[in-house]
Amino acid sequence: MKRGKKYVEAAKLIDRATLYDVDQAMELVKKSATAKFDETIEVHIRTGCDGRHAEQQIRGAVVLPHGTGKTVRVLVFAKGDKAAEAEAAGAEYVGAEDLIPKIQNEGWFEFDVVVATPDMMGVVGRLGRVLGPKGLMPNPKAGTVTMDVTKAVNEIKAGKIEYRLDKTNIIHVPIGKASFSEADLADNFHALMDAINKAKPSTLKGQYLRSISIAPTMGPGVKVNPLKVAE
Repeated sequence: MKRGKKYVEAAKLIDRATLYDVDQAMELVKKSATAKFDETIEVHIRTGCDGRHAEQQIRGAVVLPHGTGKTVRVLVFAKGDKAAEAEAAGAEYVGAEDLIPKIQNEGWFEFDVVVATPDMMGVVGRLGRVLGPKGLMPNPKAGTVTMDVTKAVNEIKAGKIEYRLDKTNIIHVPIGKASFSEADLADNFHALMDAINKAKPSTLKGQYLRSISIAPTMGPGVKVNPLKVAE
């Protein structure tokens, strides 16, 4: 794969064989984010879990202390008082059955997170085939199926992110933007890792965190020593 000149220059800053401390990693990641836009900084965590076993599935959510730097558009499925609550909390879109054809037939996806009250999950379930593959299906573990829609919307707006294993047992999550300070990125990283350490399946044998790398959208990854951020 041919890499651009900026990527090649940035890669020279990083020793691929070194496992860096978190503070060093944040410094290098910021230096290697050289694109003309404010790149997202992502963490990629390879775990020792086997997601084919239900008890080794990892899924949850955490509020990053400094947010993600992204404006998140929230869609809430709710009725009556809960719909009014969601609107008051600042959800961009609130509705019920009326939204089904818009999403299903018109391909409307002008939202980033979906929240639903438990009584609306029968309705939302009809959208499983379109929301599921995009990772937008509300889930109680992620706090997006709840009666407390005010809290859910507020936390999402404050920088709540969801983490889950992909098919290759890797977790991919954003922890901020290249414009963030090194300290803020490190704070967000530690908040994420605390949550992931707590989510360690009790049935897991062997090493939980196999490898961790942090990378800007367009730049090379920086490896972090997983043993130093394990519980």
